[in-house]
Amino acid sequence: MRVAIGSDHAGFELKEHIIRWLKDNGHDVDDRGTHSTEPVDYPPICADVGRQVARGDADRGIVLGGSGQGEQISANKIHGIRAALCNDLYSAKYSRLHNDANVLSMGGRVVGLGLADEILDVWFGTQFQGGRHVPRIQQIKEIEENQ
Repeated sequence: MRVAIGSDHAGFELKEHIIRWLKDNGHDVDDRGTHSTEPVDYPPICADVGRQVARGDADRGIVLGGSGQGEQISANKIHGIRAALCNDLYSAKYSRLHNDANVLSMGGRVVGLGLADEILDVWFGTQFQGGRHVPRIQQIKEIEENQ
């Protein structure tokens, strides 16, 4: 799978860890920045990750920051993105199972490396359930279209 990933300075160390996990698990990685712990604003980076997914240049995206909240919000501003903040396993599972999330957000100040690995296992290993959830995804798309 092609995965675009981006973070601000607070998520940088987690991003570097996740890049190794992605590569070890056979994924192609497109690192959209940042490339250090020097302070940087996250909105442009997260929007860039979202655009990569929305255009089809990446199959999924990951955005990281201190809490993951602002990163999720920024990615969700891109048409076609369903970014989910998943700092726990339950959220990771159901963001994919019921919401077909295409961008994962996590907080580097919230999630330890071991938990991050577990979240990645669940998020990448869970397929969209479809069925009764398809009309809901369509309703989300209609809201986007009619703004």
